[in-house]
Amino acid sequence: MDTPALIDLDTWPRREHFAHYRRRVPCTYSMTVEVDVTEFTAALRRSPRKSYIAQVWALATVVNRHEEFRMCLTESGDPAVWPVVHPAFTVFNAERETFACVWTPYDADFGAFHEAAAPLLAEHAHATEFFPQGPPPPNAFDVSSLPWRSFTGFNLNIRDRYDHLAPIFTLGRYVSRGDRVLLPVAVQAHHAAADGFHTARLVNELEELLAEPAGWLDRRASGRTVGE
Repeated sequence: MDTPALIDLDTWPRREHFAHYRRRVPCTYSMTVEVDVTEFTAALRRSPRKSYIAQVWALATVVNRHEEFRMCLTESGDPAVWPVVHPAFTVFNAERETFACVWTPYDADFGAFHEAAAPLLAEHAHATEFFPQGPPPPNAFDVSSLPWRSFTGFNLNIRDRYDHLAPIFTLGRYVSRGDRVLLPVAVQAHHAAADGFHTARLVNELEELLAEPAGWLDRRASGRTVGE
């Protein structure tokens, strides 16, 4: 199992910020944005890949670039960083009107990730357990999707859970404005782990990744392009 690395508090630029938002003013915050996914959705129409899995992979890719979104607390309450974090994401059971939570190990190769995640969606589409694979690993972060409605604001209220440093993402329904397609994305972050600068950078990188899907969307696990 991956082991988180302790942060060197003597050299950490955010040491005071962490202490302030961890102890004195413990708080989380949310940011809701509309991400331009015009090129991404156009590429998906030409691809057999699943939109939801591609969204989850893109989120996991930008999350794993930055230590502030891979943070956790040790048993003694010290800040640490996982070497990699894995996405845990929801699967809706339409018959029961409930959802299950599944997870897939992150792989920088989208093709490999898709091959692992797609069977999970099919297998657990009728799951009656909340966690059909068992509890997610400690180095997981959460993604949920509300494909039935777009939104311009979304906020989670986590009572007595100010030790939860992992980001939480909620995705909405695509919305068209003129010739552009937008995806509502809500990010819930712990202020001890990340400031507004870090969350804005994460969202900007997500939009940049989705604006250039040709480099990854149609790649097989072997690295070959679909159709080769």
